[in-house]
Amino acid sequence: MKSIKSTNSACLVAIIFCFAVMSMSSPTAADDYTDLMKLIADSEDVRIDAQDLAFLLVTHGFNAEPKGDSVIVKLDDVVYEMTPNGVKPGLADFFIKD
Repeated sequence: MKSIKSTNSACLVAIIFCFAVMSMSSPTAADDYTDLMKLIADSEDVRIDAQDLAFLLVTHGFNAEPKGDSVIVKLDDVVYEMTPNGVKPGLADFFIKD
């Protein structure tokens, strides 16, 4: 009977530990936006096109899809349109799509 109680206690502790780790590691919307902006601003590639930019974003965990000469990125409930090699430094210019 004691071994069953100790096993149940160990399982309960393991479950609580897993929930604690999961709650600490989940990124917030602000973190996702910051990561996206950092990726776009910290890199420069004059030859990147919409297909390449979408591929780069997807490999970094973003929901991105090329649409013509731009890339549509869905981040939480916001949709961004990114144009590779825009006027500003970085990989792309972006704006919030209506």
